Amino acid sequence: MKPIFERGPSLPLRLFLAVLCSVGLMTLDRFTDSSTQLRSYLTATVSPLYYLANLPAAMMSDASEQFMSHQRLLEQNQKLRETLLRQNTQMQRLQFLQQENDKLRSLLGSVPVADNKRLVAEVLAVYSHPFSNQIVINKGSNDGVVAQQPLIDDLGVLGQIVSVGPTSSRALLISDTTHAISLRVERNGDHVVAEGLGQSDEVKLMHIPHSADIQQGDKLITSGLDGIFPEGYPVAEVVRISRNAQQPFLQVYARPYAQLDRIRYVLLVWPKAKPEIDEQIAPPDAEAAAVAGDL
Repeated sequence: MKPIFERGPSLPLRLFLAVLCSVGLMTLDRFTDSSTQLRSYLTATVSPLYYLANLPAAMMSDASEQFMSHQRLLEQNQKLRETLLRQNTQMQRLQFLQQENDKLRSLLGSVPVADNKRLVAEVLAVYSHPFSNQIVINKGSNDGVVAQQPLIDDLGVLGQIVSVGPTSSRALLISDTTHAISLRVERNGDHVVAEGLGQSDEVKLMHIPHSADIQQGDKLITSGLDGIFPEGYPVAEVVRISRNAQQPFLQVYARPYAQLDRIRYVLLVWPKAKPEIDEQIAPPDAEAAAVAGDL
């Protein structure tokens, strides 16, 4: 009976034949040039297999590189946005600071003053109703935010904080019907008050007499008299004046510089610390004694 599995050459014989073939091929490759051409043909034949085997790794590497590049671009874009926002808000006050340079130096004793503390925040939600305009930002009491803190952007004043939580805050925009802000006409220094109308593109100046020197195109900036908004920030531009003798006041409307319906990033501003002048003022009794001594 013939066995199912025939026994082949022994393992030592197989090893000897393999070693003999290897030595022969190495000798042929060393002393002849034909093997070089054969090897080049074999390499060209199997090269597509190399590319195919390396394709998944190459695709993963390219995808990872593109993702990292996209991530770096997003981070750079975010940093550039914040830098641009900070620089534009500084430029807003340049003209005002130049006009008031002498006055500020006399008040501050020619001592350089550091700029206000500022913090960039992102808008999380927008509440826009016919008569109410509010936003929610991603900064709260953990970041030092307080109620009545002013908000600005790279174009002008936005509003103020009305409610503060640990990680978020709610702000009232200047277009809200319950919001009022003290302003000054940059051209002549007249003080006015602007109230919101519930519209993102218009506010109304209140109680302007017919004799007031106000013109279309006048720039309105914060006056600082309300104790909330720092002085000198742009707010709105006068766009419409209705002069009706039957009305007790002029009907004056202004367009905010800030795009209140397209807010994404805001800048929180902290007021400068007030100088401690109590110690610099002599007590009344000491001053009277000094005067009496001189007499």
